[in-house]
Amino acid sequence: MDAEELLKRYADGQREFHSVNLRGVDLKGANLSEIDLKSADLTGANLNDANLSKALLYDTNLTRASLTGADLRGASINRSKFSNASLDNANLSDSNLESANLTQASLRKANLVRANLGGTNFTGANLSGADLSQANLNSAILKNANLERAKIRGVNFTQKDLSGINLAEADLGAANLRGTNLRKACLQGTNLERADLQQADLMKASLSRASLKKADLTSAHVYGASFKDADLTDAIMPDGEVYKPIACEVEVGKQKASWEKVVSMTRQVIRTDNAPEPVGPYNQAIAASGQMVFVAGQIAIDPRIGQVVYTDDVKKQTEQVMANLEAILTAAGATFANVVKTTVFLADMNDFATVNAIYAKYFPEDTAPARACVEVSRLPKDVLVEIDCIAVI
Repeated sequence: MDAEELLKRYADGQREFHSVNLRGVDLKGANLSEIDLKSADLTGANLNDANLSKALLYDTNLTRASLTGADLRGASINRSKFSNASLDNANLSDSNLESANLTQASLRKANLVRANLGGTNFTGANLSGADLSQANLNSAILKNANLERAKIRGVNFTQKDLSGINLAEADLGAANLRGTNLRKACLQGTNLERADLQQADLMKASLSRASLKKADLTSAHVYGASFKDADLTDAIMPDGEVYKPIACEVEVGKQKASWEKVVSMTRQVIRTDNAPEPVGPYNQAIAASGQMVFVAGQIAIDPRIGQVVYTDDVKKQTEQVMANLEAILTAAGATFANVVKTTVFLADMNDFATVNAIYAKYFPEDTAPARACVEVSRLPKDVLVEIDCIAVI
């Protein structure tokens, strides 16, 4: 079917054009509102400035089609193919693009307000300047997508993989990014005001000039991230403290140093399936940077009396050892959460399970430090257990 026949039938009142072959057809500026093109083939078609509002485009093939400036408001585009298509400045507000394929498509400055993009594949797509406000992006695939200057306020990206994505100068105000992988992402000049970034992975991400006012970065992984000239006013830092800028120039320098300290003390748990799984409350490795604190091996000496206690009770000796370690860490401005490595020395490896049970109370399994445990022929003062540790603050 050619363009002339389609337009004549449409003018005569026909709306259903299922599975028609319209490859390469020129329908620029055509009024095709509410047309039904289910399973039609419009590969390479010219639909620039066409009116396709409320059109039915289920399973339609629009690969390499040009829809620049097209009106697709309220259109049903489920499972359609738009790979390498041009949708620049197109109006897709309130449309349903669920499970559509838009790989390598261009949607610069497209209007996707309130669009259903659940399961939509945007791999390699250019969404720069697009408006995705109130859009449903659940299960959407955004690998290598360009979202520079895009409007995505309040979006839910919980635990989504956005590693390496370009979100420079995008508006992510009040977005839910809890647990989101933003490793090596470009967030330069991005608006992240009031965004939830709890437990987000921001390792080696670039956040220079970003606005993080009142953002929540609790337990976020920011090792190697760049925050140059970022605005962190009233943001909750990874350690739970609220960032308060100080007007005085000298104090500003101190505040900057304080933030750099928070960044430097960040620890990252390293796991790989190519090495044995940890057995007990420890991890394979910890990546950390900052000021290191080397705590000497502690044994069950009660500092109040200066003597070894509980000589025949390995459980109570371990509790005393942990209390001694905690006291030293506190004096250094650290906690057990800052510990990245421990070594446990036992006089008898048969005591391992008992010692491990006490040890586990201080180190949650998912964030526990790296650890070594060895049996030795004899410990100082004939104690049953000795533990040393390394912390980063």
